[in-house]
Amino acid sequence: MKKLTSFCIATLLVCALQAQQKQPANNQPIGVFDSGTGGLTVLNALLTLDYFNNTTGEPLPDGKSDFEKEYFQYLADQANMPYGNYAAENKTDLLQEHILKNVDFLTGTYYSLQKNNQWKTNNKPNVKMIVVACNTATAYALPQIKAYLQKRPGDIPCIGVIDAGAKAALQWQQKNNQPGAIAVFATAGTVASDGYPKTIRGFAAQMGIAAPAIISQGGVGLAESIDRDWAYFVDTLNTLRTTGYKGPAVSSKELPIDTSLFSIYNFNRSGNKLLCEYDDKGACLDMQLNDPGNYVRYHLVGLLEKMLRHPSSQKMNTLILGCTHYPFMKDTIRVVLNELYQYAANGEYRYRSVLAPYVELIDPAVETAKEAWLALRRQHLQNQSKKRATSFYISVPNTTLPEVQLQADGWFSYQYKYGRMAGANKTYVKMVPFDNNNISAATYQRFKQTIPVVYDAIVNNFGQALPRPKPVKNIQLVN
Repeated sequence: MKKLTSFCIATLLVCALQAQQKQPANNQPIGVFDSGTGGLTVLNALLTLDYFNNTTGEPLPDGKSDFEKEYFQYLADQANMPYGNYAAENKTDLLQEHILKNVDFLTGTYYSLQKNNQWKTNNKPNVKMIVVACNTATAYALPQIKAYLQKRPGDIPCIGVIDAGAKAALQWQQKNNQPGAIAVFATAGTVASDGYPKTIRGFAAQMGIAAPAIISQGGVGLAESIDRDWAYFVDTLNTLRTTGYKGPAVSSKELPIDTSLFSIYNFNRSGNKLLCEYDDKGACLDMQLNDPGNYVRYHLVGLLEKMLRHPSSQKMNTLILGCTHYPFMKDTIRVVLNELYQYAANGEYRYRSVLAPYVELIDPAVETAKEAWLALRRQHLQNQSKKRATSFYISVPNTTLPEVQLQADGWFSYQYKYGRMAGANKTYVKMVPFDNNNISAATYQRFKQTIPVVYDAIVNNFGQALPRPKPVKNIQLVN
């Protein structure tokens, strides 16, 4: 892993030290960031957690949200996502730079707005805690974030997601007396970091238990398609793409679709969710995925095929959702795992030698929320003043840079995004509020269906700018 240049760190620190705290630390928001909108699943866990007694601090639910007096700042680094590809492009130093700039934004006191083709700044409060709601960012930059924050005033705590997910997986197996193989379903970058296997083995040693078998699967294209990245998913397409597509295909050398497994993939072919190039007889010569659900199918089949090639004495009974985008697809993941458990050919079940009949899906978000609450209480940072509305920001391309290259959807092209160099001291992106241009209507609808509490917070932040959902009643708190 490359180290961030000293020049870059020094530049960030100078900017950071210029931002002065204007209010007592406990009255400030909690900062949460991810490479895109996936980290909203972690924010949802923070908003709905009821694991502790808010008065005594005991781990006993009291019917109240543990963070009921807190408010948040969320940042989606959409312009620089997907983070998972930086390792493959040998640009982890650039990734670390992006991550520290996110921290700098949250701990700073302004955001950007574009009016009449000019960028202007507006004030915002700086945060008192940072939750890194991104597995890849945690894997590649958590020590750097903590070192950076130690040089800032205020002793700002920082919580990452990998420890929480690894611990929760082992604790579930222990509690239910169900030892088995643990699968890590994450971005390619998180898998390449080996962060989860190292952490799982470390916690197993601390718990005095044998380390389980661990299998990792990089879900290239899944998080990207959830966030509607043009290189992996375009909902208006009707034909196979000849350029710009980075996902699985029959013709792909890096991510081949195995035609011998076509009946097992069971891709959804409705609409334009599976793009094909047909011959004159109607046979599909090549195909590309164009739907998050089909990415789930491709990668889960790939995971189980890998297990068949490298069999273990333990069947997979635990799957860590090692990317904060993946909980949006939790129902689909359950359905596909059940289909694969039931899949039989020639009278034989293909995957039952490696797959348990029930697989526990571990969402690290809840455990991360618990750790954040404990840190908040330990450092006496609970809000004692008026609660403000939670705010939502997203990074967008800084189009004032003369060399900037955009693709058809208005975001950075793949070549430009991963062709940049760390240490260039350039403002590649601007941090702006969510709006109806930088977040699609379909994405807002997904928020409304899967994380209604967060969606309601977004609507409250916007006023009447978004369709207002029905009032959220009887919120189900997570304990």
